[in-house]
Amino acid sequence: MPGQRFDTVGVTPLIHGLEFGGLIADKAFDANCILADLDERGATVVISQHSRRSQPRDIDLEIYKWRHLVENFFCKLKEFKRIAMRSDKTDQSFSAMIYVAAALIHSR
Repeated sequence: MPGQRFDTVGVTPLIHGLEFGGLIADKAFDANCILADLDERGATVVISQHSRRSQPRDIDLEIYKWRHLVENFFCKLKEFKRIAMRSDKTDQSFSAMIYVAAALIHSR
């Protein structure tokens, strides 16, 4: 999404038609419409909540720690200038660079 748009706007089209057992996300995705959709699907919700929520939901904090690992991996990927700037001309070459970078990160 562009920087001036809320991330929650893109969630519904992104998960439409997908089957999954749960969603791990940060506070940016703590929206009633997203939570209602996930509850309707029967998905496990592991989303850190805003302090303004009057009735906080219980989340599994051990699973929430996994989000940190994913965030760290994306930060390491962005260390590769070619990926961070998306300078590849095709989706296929961009995807290939991600695989190369992931292999290099894993080999460290």
